[in-house]
Amino acid sequence: MAAEVVPLAQLKLPSGPSPVTAEQRYWKSFKNQKSHTSTANWPISHISFPTVSGGSNSLVAAVKQNDIFAVTSGPRVNIYSIRKRELLKNIGRFDSEAHCGEIRADGRVLVAGEDSGKMQVFDVGGGTRANILKTWHIHKQPVWVTKWSPAELTTLMSCSDDKTVRLWDLPSNTPSRIFTGHSDYVRSGAFMPGNPNVLVSGSYDETVRVWDRRAPGGSVLTFKHADPIEDVLPLPSGTTLLAASGSVISVLDLVAAKPLRLITNHQKTVTSLALASNGSRVVSGGLDGHVKVFETTGWNVVYGAKYSSPILSVSVISAGATQEDRHLAVGMQSGVLSIRTRLTGPMAERARARAAEEAARDISSAALEKLDTQKKRKTKKATSNKTMAALGDTMDFIIPTQTGRKRKFKLKKWQRDFREGRYADAVDEVIDMTGANYQPATALSVFTALRHRSALAEALEGRDYVTVQPLLKWVGKYMVDPRYASICVDVSFHLIDIYSEHVDGNPELAHQFQSLWGKVSKEVEKAHIAIKTSGMVESLLLMGAME
Repeated sequence: MAAEVVPLAQLKLPSGPSPVTAEQRYWKSFKNQKSHTSTANWPISHISFPTVSGGSNSLVAAVKQNDIFAVTSGPRVNIYSIRKRELLKNIGRFDSEAHCGEIRADGRVLVAGEDSGKMQVFDVGGGTRANILKTWHIHKQPVWVTKWSPAELTTLMSCSDDKTVRLWDLPSNTPSRIFTGHSDYVRSGAFMPGNPNVLVSGSYDETVRVWDRRAPGGSVLTFKHADPIEDVLPLPSGTTLLAASGSVISVLDLVAAKPLRLITNHQKTVTSLALASNGSRVVSGGLDGHVKVFETTGWNVVYGAKYSSPILSVSVISAGATQEDRHLAVGMQSGVLSIRTRLTGPMAERARARAAEEAARDISSAALEKLDTQKKRKTKKATSNKTMAALGDTMDFIIPTQTGRKRKFKLKKWQRDFREGRYADAVDEVIDMTGANYQPATALSVFTALRHRSALAEALEGRDYVTVQPLLKWVGKYMVDPRYASICVDVSFHLIDIYSEHVDGNPELAHQFQSLWGKVSKEVEKAHIAIKTSGMVESLLLMGAME
């Protein structure tokens, strides 16, 4: 039985360098923006959600099922739903401005400090009202940091303007340990991952200090900076620490006790640091209104975004069993909370379908009808697959039947001419750059097929002065494109062999050949310059290596 004759397949050209990297595509997929404005436009000072580092299986399961994150603004801490991005409850039981509302890893308890020095612990696990579980009145100045231990559910730390860092046990009424050594306000702090005995704090005395509750006395390690410390962020490895000091982010190695790198990509003070992509990316926000994403190997910026107001807090909220990035939440000085969501799975598929339908509706009714036809075909195929799968439960083998009908291809004019051997007519059709359906890749496909059939000369010969000029124009236009260069060279050689003897008889034809020669000469000159430049660069690199 003879093989079915199909239309000539169009060649797929290799894609050139893309201006958008895979990393940029990933972060640009955080769309579907939703904004909330705080009461009285209070600045959004902190965003937190339950995270777990190690821990028991029950704790990990609790985080997977959790659906809340906390936003601190003014004298309130608002609790939002991760899935719906809607406000669930607000906690307003503060005497002054609240700071650092932090949810515990199990998602049931929240702690926050305030300007009066008071610290409160709330039950946020259920109901519409957050009940107060514990209150401390030990600090006498504003408490800016309250953080839960990632390993012990009843242990937390606090940092205050009274220059102290304190360690607390939830059932106790007094701190279990007081760390002193800072000489100015302590505005940032955190537990080090993997070792709940080690804490880190950043102060307006321009130092980052590392504390160990097993060691008596003061800090076990101190890093001096040039500006006040706004935020500190331990990396999951437990040996590296980031510190935001002014407009600079310093990467500190705790094992070698030295700075590894200074990141200077922000123009104004960096106010917030957060982890993303399971710790492989770091997100920063600053008073310049920029959010920047860094990879943690070479600390290069892989993405950036500009917001309308100075940024005070940033967080990449993860959710699900694999803790995938779900929301990019940014809190601003203007009181706006911006939430950009990355859709995945069926939600992303539905969003793409809606976008395709809107685009088709904007183009024309024909495009919309084509999209509807594709959707019907896809639905029919899915129904057929479901039916065959149902049969597979009761049958050992399923043999599809042949309908006996061959596929009918609706051929274009150039395809009919090519199939019937009218190669010259097919070439004239595909190189017509004024046509509505002109595509250079189609012309490339036809020329390549003619070359494989040794019919290129047959398609080019027998032309007059008028019909040969479109060929010369097409070759002249695409000769400089590396993807078309090979076939353009073959066509040019054939045209020179066939029509060079007629050049003297027609000035227009002579002009076309002269123009083609000029373009080739320019490309050769550029190639020579590129070779010389490459040689000079290699020499400079060699000299630098020798020095």
